[in-house]
Amino acid sequence: MLFAFAVLATAADWVPARWNSADPKLLELVAQTPVNCLLVERQNWSAGFSQEAARARVATLGVVRPGDDLKELPERAKAAGLAGIVFEGAFEEAALGLARAALKDSRLAAVELGPRTRIRWDGDDPVIGTHQGVWPGINATDDDGKAKAAPSGAPWIDTNTGFLRFARSLAKGEVWIGNVPPKGSVIPVARYLQAIGDAAIVGARWVVALDADFEKRLLEREEAAIKDWKRIGDHLRFFEEHKEWRTFEPFAQLAIVQDVDSGGLISGGILDMITVKHTPVRPVPGRKLDDGKMAGSKMAVNVDPAALPDSQKEVLRRFTRGGGTLLTAPPGWRFPPQRANQITLDKEDIEKLDTIWKEVNSMTGRRNLGARLFNVASMLSNLSGPAAGKPLVLQLVNYSDYPVENITAHVIGNFTKAQLLEPGAPPRKVNVYENEEGTGIEIDKVSSLAAVVLE
Repeated sequence: MLFAFAVLATAADWVPARWNSADPKLLELVAQTPVNCLLVERQNWSAGFSQEAARARVATLGVVRPGDDLKELPERAKAAGLAGIVFEGAFEEAALGLARAALKDSRLAAVELGPRTRIRWDGDDPVIGTHQGVWPGINATDDDGKAKAAPSGAPWIDTNTGFLRFARSLAKGEVWIGNVPPKGSVIPVARYLQAIGDAAIVGARWVVALDADFEKRLLEREEAAIKDWKRIGDHLRFFEEHKEWRTFEPFAQLAIVQDVDSGGLISGGILDMITVKHTPVRPVPGRKLDDGKMAGSKMAVNVDPAALPDSQKEVLRRFTRGGGTLLTAPPGWRFPPQRANQITLDKEDIEKLDTIWKEVNSMTGRRNLGARLFNVASMLSNLSGPAAGKPLVLQLVNYSDYPVENITAHVIGNFTKAQLLEPGAPPRKVNVYENEEGTGIEIDKVSSLAAVVLE
């Protein structure tokens, strides 16, 4: 019990993974990684396993789903030595509330991985999250087998970064996304590295989940599976060694004003359309809109003007009177209502957003609103920094199956040195040079993911 309370106090530092075994001997595989929080299915709840995990400073959380018996949940969790419970899925609110209250009284953690539309933004949970997510990667074809491209014309990258950017701007605690590999698939290790980076570059955490084939081979200690598992561990460790990046703010002169009812919870929406063009962008939740949130912005997009009260509309009027450029949605336009289990836009909704996208693209043009990147069609990026402004960190995730070479970035501001950081590799010096936009950098190659630290 004392251990469970201690772990609850450090929930913000949990590095989560799904684990489908109750064999304590297999915990040595976990020890090869930064993973310190295991999501365990009910059939694997075991006091012996949890005790051995606790000795290794690893928390065990039991997973329950709608339809499971929630009565006497704290007692069952204690008997299994669990540090808490993960509620995964859409529970009936009254039953969920009673179960959460009982866990709190017993000093056990409660983590919800429910639908995006039911995230408790205003609560005090140290971890919030969802089980809903797309599987990251380049999707070469659509449902009809035709070549698929984003509205921007770039390759279509299935990503959760837009939603996670918004979630990080609104959440008080850590953000987890618990999407799992497509059922029946065998996933190359490169796709797992992309899933880690897809969440981590915007300050969230992916709950590591292996496909059935990989999981079986790993638990049987197959050499190739252990090698891939260590690569996953290297990439998780990379972000844990730089956990301060999660506290950084977007370094962007473009702000997107939207909320949960105007596309903030959707993958493939306005935020993703902009970031696939590598335009740094800062989401501003409508409910948090004030003069401070608009500070530093030169341009803004108001996705759903009708949703803002007069006081917040006045914030945007002050923004334009101060010289800012504001793009608003066409009169009478409303973001399509989001269905309970919807996480991506329907084809017809993408077509409706195309008008707004064209206006945004025309407004930003070739302007440098923080950074401009070249030769990065298969990548996504995030530029961020602390409140003091330096150092800046440019994070890159490669969604292709091959290394990307000869990457160029033009960053606003004057910097005299830069380092390239990659998982499992020593830091490398990157040459910097002055240009008309500020500072230019050249990156010779990125395999899976990398970060350039500018000072």
